Formats: sequence, structure tokens, C-alpha cells
Amino acid sequence: MTPVQKQFADLRARFENARSVLDFDALKTAVAEGDAIMSSPDFWKDQETARRVSQEVAQKKDVLDRWNTFADDLELTEELAKEAGEEDASLVQTFSDLEARLKLLEVETLFTGEYDDHGAIVSFHAGAGGTDASDWAQMLMRMILKYAERKNWDVEILEQSLAEEAGLKSATISVRGHLAYGFLKGESGVHRLVRISPFDAEKMRHTSFAQIEVIPEIDEVEGKNFEIDPKDLRIDTYMAGGHGGQSVNTTYSAVRITHIPTQTVVTCQNERSQQQNREVAMRVLKSRLLLQLIEERKEKIDDLKGAHKSAEWGSQIRSYVIHPYKMVKDHRTDYETQDVDAVLGGDLDAFAEAYLRMKARG
Repeated sequence: MTPVQKQFADLRARFENARSVLDFDALKTAVAEGDAIMSSPDFWKDQETARRVSQEVAQKKDVLDRWNTFADDLELTEELAKEAGEEDASLVQTFSDLEARLKLLEVETLFTGEYDDHGAIVSFHAGAGGTDASDWAQMLMRMILKYAERKNWDVEILEQSLAEEAGLKSATISVRGHLAYGFLKGESGVHRLVRISPFDAEKMRHTSFAQIEVIPEIDEVEGKNFEIDPKDLRIDTYMAGGHGGQSVNTTYSAVRITHIPTQTVVTCQNERSQQQNREVAMRVLKSRLLLQLIEERKEKIDDLKGAHKSAEWGSQIRSYVIHPYKMVKDHRTDYETQDVDAVLGGDLDAFAEAYLRMKARG
């Protein structure tokens, strides 16, 4: 066996090991069942459910296609390697390309969480640090939006509460796409920023904190639909603020829903009508209540959204230092990089992978 053939043999072994982790039969069955549901003449009567099912089926088909395409390309290249000489430059480049593709596929095998393939509801909250913390919360929201754009995920801004001087008091977004919760769950926690404050006339260095909360968007538990008793809800309306349409500040379109038994509060103000805001708020409320139900039954809520910590000193999961040097370091995985601009621009895959590998190691 030539050295190049040995390389491809090792690549084949890695691929077979990674593929053994995925249940391809279950994927194929899920796609077939989804296709059967979508062929029903009544499929599009419930457009929200239809959109969710069609998106899930498309995602599963994409997974199958990528793994099958890689298998075909690897087999073809292995045949060429059997006939090629030891110094075939084209095969060296092909091997490099295949190895990079395999690494991405290997990362997918780390998504073993129950809700990793679900959408995510991501909330941002300013913590200690005054105006800098509000600005930091908005920077983190922009970072996640950029990451979602890189992943071609669908994003919906559900609610924003602007701070008086700059930035956000809080905001909530919905993210839907392939493995959205799986990739984003590692962002849940307190994020610390160290920089020269743009709001300090003396240009002093400031430390500020903001919190990200990530929960999966779920519609049912243990295979059963989950209904909320309307008698348990208090629904308030108020004038929306910020973006949202021509009449956003002239009508009572914003909605606040309180689930009285649990005192869970959800708001939505970014849709154009009160009815739309109410529907979105109910969707978020349902996910939050389902998580509480799962906590009662399985006692694992901290694994899903991360244990709640105050956004202040000593509680951070990650630090972003812009001055006196540049570095982003995750304190759970010890992964770090000096390219702060890239991270704030949405380059988060390395942090997600490090978090997933840490969880896989237990």
C-alpha cells in the first residue's frame, strides 16, 4: 500500500466510524413519513405546521444527501488512488478537500441532544456595567444574527426593549434552521466584555456583562400535544416601540402574556398586528412551559438552557477582551482566539464544536 493509499484508507476508517454514529435507517424512515404527510391534500390547511414539517423533512434530506455524496466521492477517489503514483499532486489536493468535508460531517455526529435539531429561542439581557452593558447586549445580538446568516437560518425578532442611552435592555429572537439549537446552546450564559468604553469621556477601560439564554423551540412533549388553559392567561396590550411597521407607535399592537400559575411572562412587539404578536408570544410561552414540564419530569433543565447566573463578576462563561490586548476565551472549554472581530462578526463554529466535544466527553 502506497502512502497515498494509506491516507485514503485512514480517511475511509474515519468516515465509517462517523457514519456508524448516525442512524441512517431512522433518517430514511423520517423522510418517507414526512413525504407521506406532505402529499396529503389537507397538508397546507395549517400553514404553520406545514411549514415546520416541510422544513424538517428538507433538513433530513440534506443530511442524507451530504453523507451519500461524500461516500460516492470517497469511493471514486479511492479507485483513482489505486492506479495513481505516489506523487500525484491532484490526489493530494483531493485528499485535503475530502478531509475538510469529513471534519464537518464528524461534527454533526456530536449533536446527540434530544432537541439539537429544533429551532432556538434566544434572549439577550444587559447585566452589570451600565450603558456599556446595554451596548454589549446589542453587540451579542448582532453576533448571533451574523452567525445565523452564515448558517442560512431563518431569524425572527420577537421583542426588543431599547436602553435609554444606547443598546438594549433585553431582546428575544427565534432562530430556525438545521441544528439551530444544537449549535447555539453553548452560547447560553454570561458573556464578559473588556474594552475602552466609547461612553466614557476619559477613555477608561470598562468591564461589562450581558447574558444570553438559549432554549429549544418545542411544540410537544412525549409525543403528545401540549395545551394551555386560556383561564390561566393574563393578556395585556400596549404601544410597541422600535421597528415594526408604519403604525408601530400609534396602535396597541404589542402583547404581554402572563401564565398566572407559573408567573411566566412573554412579550412580543415586532409584528404589525396585535393578533400576530399574540400568536408569536403564545409560541414562545408554550416552549417555556414545556421546558418547565420537562424539568419537573426529568430534572435536566440546566442541560438545556444552562443554570441561571447573574450577569456580573465571577459568573461569565466567556470573556471578550479588546483592550489592552485582543482575545476571546471560553472558560468552560479553554478554547480561545485572538481574532475578536471575526467572533463578533459571527464566526462561532469553533466555539460550538469545542463545547459539543466537551459535552461528548462528559
